[in-house]
Amino acid sequence: MNISKFVTPEIIFGSDAIRQAGDACVRLGARKVLIVSDNGVANAGWLEKVMDLCKESHLPFATFIDVTIDPKDREVEQGCRVFVQHECDAIIGIGGGSVLDVAKAIAILATNGGAISDYEGIDKIKKPLPPMIMIMTTAGSGSEVSQFSIIVDSTRKKKMTIISKTLVPDIAIIDPFTLVTKDSSLTATTGMDVLTHAVEAYVSVAATPLTDVQAKNALTLCAQYLRPSVASKTNKEAKEAMAMASLQAGLAFSNAILGAAHAISHAIGGKFPLPHGEINAILLPYVMDFNFIAAPKRFSDIATCLGIDTRGLTDREAGNAAIQSVKELSSDIGIPTKFKQVGLTEMIDHISQVALEDACMITNPRDMDIEQVKQVLNHVL
Repeated sequence: MNISKFVTPEIIFGSDAIRQAGDACVRLGARKVLIVSDNGVANAGWLEKVMDLCKESHLPFATFIDVTIDPKDREVEQGCRVFVQHECDAIIGIGGGSVLDVAKAIAILATNGGAISDYEGIDKIKKPLPPMIMIMTTAGSGSEVSQFSIIVDSTRKKKMTIISKTLVPDIAIIDPFTLVTKDSSLTATTGMDVLTHAVEAYVSVAATPLTDVQAKNALTLCAQYLRPSVASKTNKEAKEAMAMASLQAGLAFSNAILGAAHAISHAIGGKFPLPHGEINAILLPYVMDFNFIAAPKRFSDIATCLGIDTRGLTDREAGNAAIQSVKELSSDIGIPTKFKQVGLTEMIDHISQVALEDACMITNPRDMDIEQVKQVLNHVL
């Protein structure tokens, strides 16, 4: 029997779960915590909520909210200086994937030193990190449970993928009510990121029975609830379902890793300021089609999870139906089908080479060379 490993933080899930933030930090032995967030989360009132909870728990804190979309290495360095200056010994991240990835990266520098680029790749972190509590406010990145941190190298204009089990937070807090402050566009793009995580984890060469159950549940929830979640800020059932989908897809990809869609997406995102989930959504159908011959039965399974009646269909027919279903879901929630970014065409060679060097390419189910990456890109331009 093959050995399977599955790493997960303590998970606190449910309505008003955010109220556990202060006490959870105290349980981990924190004496002063750095709260990492961004202006959008602060304007929505969630940062103030966490600050009040820390006060209720008699836990001193400092804040760092200068985090942007596709966060840069310099933001990590600034946050680390705040951590050291205020003599913090624990970190709370509250926000979407960008915030949580920066919070993790600050933790790396706080105890390991050096530059964040020193840790690009797999298992480069040598020293233990300070206690980390991650509170997600978007149903998308899965960073609150994952062993990933994605940071842009501002000199090379490249998204660095940092993977290490030490990046799995100590506690993940998922409160579906935080999703009601997201607009429909952000709900759509982050939701397609969840779907991409689930698909890539399910067909990954590192998938196991432990990750499969998480990925399949996430696929089913996305198919049923992403449209209504985009349609209404106040649909409680849809918000809870998408929060659960994000959590389960996060657990799946954290342990099975990802594939070519994310590898190419990271390469594009390092050069162009496009929403990560939108890039994934545009690429995913074409990467699924390319990968089909590596795992025909798995793509048939994906079709079933997406609600397609696969009785009487060949694996190829079911796989095609799954690809069409992903395209229809993207279209229904307003995701474009092509990249319109000026300049992307001229950078295909560079983007293809960077994508091949991304750590996510290692677990893609089908080997890919630079000409095949270019073929995928040519479909979406």
